[in-house]
Amino acid sequence: MDAYNRLITDLDTAGATYRLIDHAPEGRTDLVSALRGNTVAHAAKCLVVMVKIGKKTTRYVLAVIPGDARLDLTAIKTLLGGTYTAFASSEKAEELAGTVVGTVLPFAYHPDLELIADPTLLEFPELFFNAARLDRSMALVTKDYIRVASPRVAPIIALADNPTPA
Repeated sequence: MDAYNRLITDLDTAGATYRLIDHAPEGRTDLVSALRGNTVAHAAKCLVVMVKIGKKTTRYVLAVIPGDARLDLTAIKTLLGGTYTAFASSEKAEELAGTVVGTVLPFAYHPDLELIADPTLLEFPELFFNAARLDRSMALVTKDYIRVASPRVAPIIALADNPTPA
């Protein structure tokens, strides 16, 4: 089952409240937010991060943050006890997410992908994200997102006074 159909099936099975929004193909958070009519802060920006733990262990994180925020790689490194962090290559991100870059879902369907959401994103009543497609987005009730996705919730965005955002 592809990522889009799995998402719809999982949300319907869980009785989640969502709506689909068709729009011109776009994968950049700021531009697709304008097409959907939501503020960028309400968009779930999904980024795949590689975390090295020592010399032999590599873990991957699906970081979900507000669309107008910047990810703090140091926060993720500290959270996982890592020694090095970097954005995963596009190829690795697509392999783990099961979708092309720009359509990564805020759900971790791959067993090697740990889902971490920043708490500031979860303050909004609805989350907006591309639904594993460049031409279709979803507005999902946040409490249903938390219930179905079960993300680890931790502060992972760069603050204004943080000199190491990525």
